[in-house]
Amino acid sequence: MFPLAASVQVRRPPLVTMVLIGINVAVFFVEAMLPPDALEHLMRLFGVVPAYYSRPDLVTNFPVPLWLPLFTSMFLHGGFAHILGNMWTLWIFGPAIEDRMGPWRYAAFYILCGLAAAVAHIVLNADSTVPTIGASGAISGVMGAYYVLYPHARIVVMIPIFFYPFLFTLPAITYLGWWLLIQLFSGVASLAGSAAVGGIAFWAHVGGFVAGMTLLWPFLQPRRLRRPPQLDERSLEHAWHGW
Repeated sequence: MFPLAASVQVRRPPLVTMVLIGINVAVFFVEAMLPPDALEHLMRLFGVVPAYYSRPDLVTNFPVPLWLPLFTSMFLHGGFAHILGNMWTLWIFGPAIEDRMGPWRYAAFYILCGLAAAVAHIVLNADSTVPTIGASGAISGVMGAYYVLYPHARIVVMIPIFFYPFLFTLPAITYLGWWLLIQLFSGVASLAGSAAVGGIAFWAHVGGFVAGMTLLWPFLQPRRLRRPPQLDERSLEHAWHGW
C-alpha cells in the first residue's frame, strides 16, 4: 500500500519539511555525479556501519568521528526509488507534525528520531559491515507521532492491481499499524541471517517509529494542542483526484 494523501490540514506552509526534502534531494544529486568507487567510499565514511561501533579495531585511524555518520547517514540514499519513496512519505506525514510542533521543535524531533533509529539498528545488527543510509528512520519517527496524534485521520492509499491503481482510504491507525507490523515481522525475520535482510534496515524503522510515539510530547507547542481541521473522506478523495 502506497500513501497518496492525508486528511489533516495544516495552518501554515511546512517550511522545515520542504527544507529537509530539498537537502536530501540536493545530496542525492551530488551522489549521482560521483564515480562508483568514490560513492562507495562516501557511504562507508558517512553511512552507519554497525560493526564500527562494536569493534573498535575496525576503525583505527578512521578519518571522521564516529558520531558524525549517525547524522549524515539520514541524508544519504541508495537510488532513485529509495529517495522518492522516503521524500514522498515525509511529504504526506511531515506537514501535520511540523504544524503541531512548530519548525524548530519539529527539526529537533526529526533528528532525534533519526538518531534513535540508527542506535536501534546498531544494537540489533552489531556485526554488520554494510553501510546503512537513508532518511527512513527519521521519517518513521514522524509516522509514529502521526499514529499517536491523528489515529482517525484518513489516508488515501494505492494498490496497483495489474497496472491499474486501486485507490481507497484507511484510518491512519490502520495504515500505520499495518506498516509497523510489517517492519516488526521483517525485522524478526532479518535476525535469521543477512539473506533475510534484503538491504533494508527494518529495526531502524521500528526504532524510529517507537521513538516518535514516545518522545513527541515535549516537542508539542501548547498553543497547537487543539487538533487542526481535517478534510472529510469525500473531500479528501475529491482533492486527490483533482491533482
